[in-house]
Amino acid sequence: MRFPVLRATWTTQTFLHWPYPPGRVQELLPRGLTVQRYEGAAWVSLTPFVMAGARGPGARARLPGLATFPETNLRTYVRGPDGRDGLWFFSLEVTWRPMLAARALGVPYRLGRLQVTRGGDRVRYTGARSGGFPWYRLTVRPGAPITPSARDVWLTGRWRAYSRRLGVCWRVPVHHEPWTLRRATVETLEETLTVAAGLPPPSDEPVVHFSSGVGCARLGVFRPCLPRRPTG
Repeated sequence: MRFPVLRATWTTQTFLHWPYPPGRVQELLPRGLTVQRYEGAAWVSLTPFVMAGARGPGARARLPGLATFPETNLRTYVRGPDGRDGLWFFSLEVTWRPMLAARALGVPYRLGRLQVTRGGDRVRYTGARSGGFPWYRLTVRPGAPITPSARDVWLTGRWRAYSRRLGVCWRVPVHHEPWTLRRATVETLEETLTVAAGLPPPSDEPVVHFSSGVGCARLGVFRPCLPRRPTG
């Protein structure tokens, strides 16, 4: 990626993944995106984390005053009109107002009240959108490192995201090192993010991962996503 528009370190990240009927997820997607399946199911993931040292083009990593803030997103896995796989975000909550600039390209950032705290061997996340709904409370206890299975890689490894604005589908590339994943046990979980997105509450226990984070995450330039031309 020659010209990243945002660099940051993503830390203290928990992934909760739930299977859903593909049709229920597809009906919430904009035209041009197709829900992806794994083991016959669509998957929706809640991922709270901390974005550290966020900076724009040309800023150095050690400059004082770089932004560090919590973020929470609810996402699903899609194939774009260009035939590539990526993420579609139902919601993204942040506490740092400059991130709202991405709404101009259809990225659904909203301001929220978010906290990430560590105590002993537990990590606690709380969040609510401005106005109080939706909200969530999550406590996890990270465990031992794992060797990722094919499903683990599929659920956590995505290198682009899609948005839609003014009838145009946009694609943004995402680069970072592979996640180092650990097992995790959920001790507390209450959330209304799925319902706010138009989904039924999850009926299955989540697949859970924890990662201490990845360094040098980079987001590239948004580009219009054109349909793939047929071959032959």
